[in-house]
Amino acid sequence: MSVLVLQLAAPLQSWGSSSRFARRGTEVAPTKSGVIGLLAAAKGIRRTEPLTELLGLEFGVRLDQPGQILRDFQTARTLDGQVSAPLTYRFYLADAAFLAVIGGDRELLTGLAEALERPHFPLYLGRRSCPPARPVSLGVHDDTLDGALASWPWIAAEWYRKRASRSVRLEIIRDARPGEPTAETVHDEPVSFDPAHRQHTWRAVHRGHVDVVNDLAERAGVAEHDPLSLLGG
Repeated sequence: MSVLVLQLAAPLQSWGSSSRFARRGTEVAPTKSGVIGLLAAAKGIRRTEPLTELLGLEFGVRLDQPGQILRDFQTARTLDGQVSAPLTYRFYLADAAFLAVIGGDRELLTGLAEALERPHFPLYLGRRSCPPARPVSLGVHDDTLDGALASWPWIAAEWYRKRASRSVRLEIIRDARPGEPTAETVHDEPVSFDPAHRQHTWRAVHRGHVDVVNDLAERAGVAEHDPLSLLGG
């Protein structure tokens, strides 16, 4: 099996799966629909075009640097100042970094990796106001989705890694497989991005953890997997 490895890091990200009206929320990790949308933008697939070649891809994400929830509120007025738009609340993940892994046919993944290097449309992490801060593609590799999530080096920021213990436990969220116990189902499997009839369906997800080595640990005596270590406590 082949996998395409992505790093999703930026000052702000927002991965909403249930945004409605004046409240625009974010999930705690990149959504499959959001990442498929990013790949479609890189390939130049327009919102009204079918997602056929992208629908069978396997998806998993590792929360390398979860970040913090940030709330912003916005309003607008007409030029004459007479009419105000409703106040809206928008939520973001600040200072976060995630390792996303896409599994599928090697030829397809290679084409996606090339598209990410020279994207047809601008890339953003969930919303147009959230451009990536690092190159997105980390290349195509001969590995399984589970193998890449477990073995890829920790991609958190240097300052963040220096505050952590020598071994850290990171949460992973990936597509559940047939017959595997699932943690939950989420409305996050894209069918169409057409604004006239945007469609998503349900997918089963599995949640777990992997342990990674932190080569930048500086503090002596920090217990392994100390939950405070990731917070600088």
